[in-house]
Amino acid sequence: MKVLSGPTDHVVVVGAGLAGLSAALHLLGAGRRVTVVERDALPGGRAGRIERNGYRMDAGPTVLTMPDLVEECFAAVGERLGDRIELVALHPAYRARFADGTQLDVHTGAEAMEAEVERFAGPAAAAGYRRLRDWLEKLHRVQMRRFIDANFDSPLQLLHPDLARLAALGGFGRLDARVGRFLADERLRRVFTFQSLYAGVPPARALAAYAVIAYMDTVAGVYFPRGGMHALPQAMADAAADAGAEFRYGQDVTRLERAGDRITAVITDQERLPCDAVVLTPDLPVSYGLLGRRPRRPLALRHSPSAVVLHAGTDRTWPQLAHHTLSFGAAWQSTFHELTRTGRLMTDPSLLITRPTATDPGLAPPGRHLHYILAPCPNTDIGPGAREWQDLAPRYRDRLLATLDRRGLGGFGSAIEEECLVTPADWTAAGHAAGTPFATAHTFAQTGPFRPRNLVNGTENAVLAGCGTTPGVGVPTVLLSGKLAAARVTGPRPRRLASAAPRPAAKGVPA
Repeated sequence: MKVLSGPTDHVVVVGAGLAGLSAALHLLGAGRRVTVVERDALPGGRAGRIERNGYRMDAGPTVLTMPDLVEECFAAVGERLGDRIELVALHPAYRARFADGTQLDVHTGAEAMEAEVERFAGPAAAAGYRRLRDWLEKLHRVQMRRFIDANFDSPLQLLHPDLARLAALGGFGRLDARVGRFLADERLRRVFTFQSLYAGVPPARALAAYAVIAYMDTVAGVYFPRGGMHALPQAMADAAADAGAEFRYGQDVTRLERAGDRITAVITDQERLPCDAVVLTPDLPVSYGLLGRRPRRPLALRHSPSAVVLHAGTDRTWPQLAHHTLSFGAAWQSTFHELTRTGRLMTDPSLLITRPTATDPGLAPPGRHLHYILAPCPNTDIGPGAREWQDLAPRYRDRLLATLDRRGLGGFGSAIEEECLVTPADWTAAGHAAGTPFATAHTFAQTGPFRPRNLVNGTENAVLAGCGTTPGVGVPTVLLSGKLAAARVTGPRPRRLASAAPRPAAKGVPA
């Protein structure tokens, strides 16, 4: 693995999102002096927070999986995750509601899920689920350390026995077809394939290897931090500060000072920060702009679909909603065609509805509730542009509310007391390429060693981290990107077990 040359004693990390905080903790654990520069007033980046009259709304991801990766970040500085934050295991992990009126609770426990699948679709489907779960576990074991938690310097690194094992498992087939070998029921297949949308590729075209995301969601467990998802980056920042990191909040990085191929200082709108190395976590176009370098690629980067998010603080809730509810429309293949091909807004949307106050009522005023409605939409490269969204936003909000009414959440609009609507126009204003927070899509040509590298030719002491670079999109992989960036600075460190496994509390979580 290639490691930065020259001195690396003082590292400036640009961005206090999950990738930057992960990098900071791993760098501190390796004895580096670390300064973190963040343009916002709080840590979190995409995992920020919106405060509205007692409603504390998570601005970014709402699903936390693979908490062992979070534990690894804290363990780097000799801490335990459980001493900083309480994780609540969600049961069910999701509730899936379908257009035909049926409902399925997605459990991560094998016996509970097998029983639920049998209730939902019969004993043959339950037997298929058992085989699918076994396949998902094998897929995860083969991929995690070799292809996900790994820095690539060359595609030749793929030539390993694990590649043959992945091929033998069918990892290079198509996701929907492979899952279909285990589950004939189309509704069940949706539950184990919708995750490919996180990777920006429809299930019919995604590599079966991306079923590893379904492993994270449906086998490894889904968790929620007490205090909301933003509590996670806040706890990571507190641990980093206690370990010696210096934080500069409310400062914009305007340029990088260079001497030949080395970055000598990070210049903000308020000060000059000399450094020996730098970790850049903004979106790729921003990082490339600061570096003055852009890698040559034979094809332009393709970006994932975007999303419209309606954050709503309401005076009531609806009992059919779990913490996470997947509301599927009747359409499926045509929905992905709209999102990734035609650029049309979903005519029959599938939605993620998150109700964090189901687990932590303290995120809203007494007797009030929080709801987070995420509707995937085309990115601005193929769909409406940022300027169009400024006019489109209120109309699309009304369409979302009408959809919720039709799906059993009657009176949702009239129940709203506080709200915030986020569209591709807002993602664009935040500096996200193509108006999407999900960065570059995980097509084959943008996966593993073919994904934009975390090193950029022409700069000896800079590393990239975040969802645009290796290993990719999602909270677990973004945490890994920070760890992998730190390894480029410090060299590989012996793999260590976390000091203690997280001890999530499951009580009080509705079934």
